[in-house]
Amino acid sequence: MTFELSPEHEQFRRSVRDFAEAEIAPHAAQWDRDHHFPTDVVQKMGALGLMGLTAPEEFGGAGMAGEDGGFTSLCLAIEEIGRVDQSMGITLEAAVGLGINPILTFGTDEQKKTWLPALVAGEQLAGFGLTEPGAGSDAGATKTKAVLENGEWVVNGAKQFITNSGSSITSLVTVTARTGERADGRPEISTIIVPSDTPGFTAEKAYDKLGWHASDTHPLSFSDARVPEGNLLGERGRGYAQFLATLDDGRVAIAALAVGCIQACLDMSLQYAGERQTFGGPIGRKQGLAFQVSDLQVMLDASRLLTYKAAAMKDAMDAGSSSVSMGAFKQAAAVAKLYATESAVTATRIATQVFGGYGFMEEYPVVRFYRDAKVLEIGEGTSEVQRMLIARGLGLPVE
Repeated sequence: MTFELSPEHEQFRRSVRDFAEAEIAPHAAQWDRDHHFPTDVVQKMGALGLMGLTAPEEFGGAGMAGEDGGFTSLCLAIEEIGRVDQSMGITLEAAVGLGINPILTFGTDEQKKTWLPALVAGEQLAGFGLTEPGAGSDAGATKTKAVLENGEWVVNGAKQFITNSGSSITSLVTVTARTGERADGRPEISTIIVPSDTPGFTAEKAYDKLGWHASDTHPLSFSDARVPEGNLLGERGRGYAQFLATLDDGRVAIAALAVGCIQACLDMSLQYAGERQTFGGPIGRKQGLAFQVSDLQVMLDASRLLTYKAAAMKDAMDAGSSSVSMGAFKQAAAVAKLYATESAVTATRIATQVFGGYGFMEEYPVVRFYRDAKVLEIGEGTSEVQRMLIARGLGLPVE
């Protein structure tokens, strides 16, 4: 397999970059200061077709099968949006990978027809309710319960850190819940679609976060929230497995977001190193600084190649290729996610150092990227979880 982008992919990248620089970059700092979630711009991303890159034409998507590189296109879009604003980058990533993907992959025909057209068009958003106050990396410890009563699921519990879950255009969240107990005593975990207007379902006050200020993130609560029995997503008892499969794709998409962050750090550092004058010349002529900027280029190239490799593997599997196994893809996704996100955090530290005192001032975008980067090492599987998965992939019996 080769991971060189096609001319069509490069043309698509340029179109997304033009959109990002025109519609997002001029406003990103103000959105960050105001903690404002720009639903109009989210819907513009939908109108551009970014939400539908991996969805079939029958639901309004681009109809890009694996051989057309649909998942790679999505990663390129996330990278380019994230290059100017990480908040909008994660909004796109979550809208597709965590909102659309579970319904597209596991939903019934009726569920797809009901929910996907508006989600694919970017008119609405969906959340992905997995994490709980006591169940983060240990997602199998889910405490939220759903009991079947008179043809309805009655949901009680709480979720936390849920992206795109409480905006004015959020139409639903898919949540994992205990729906019973297996013969061996382990909990039976299933996935339930909960529409946003369901009585008893509340998106609590948005978080006051370190970064991603323009991203919509809420804790959720469910108090006797009743939904039809037909809102079960996929097979009963398969909810945990469904969400783990969803996270494999999401790890590659988060890696793409990290690539956008590293690219932004390199761009900002190069410009500043050429403009800032000290001791009679630009600071870029000093080896102590120039060598750090060189490291940014190395991290960018390595992160980008690892991400594109994993994306290409996903597209190959979607196209029905037997040359890529699920195990190989899972390993590639974990490697890309680990390396790219940790590199992004390092890149923001380097870029901030390049800017010196100005790197501590909110008027410079490098500060925003510094704040936004840390969560990349946490969301959709922490760095520790990625190392565990990689070690297992190598055959080590790590716990």
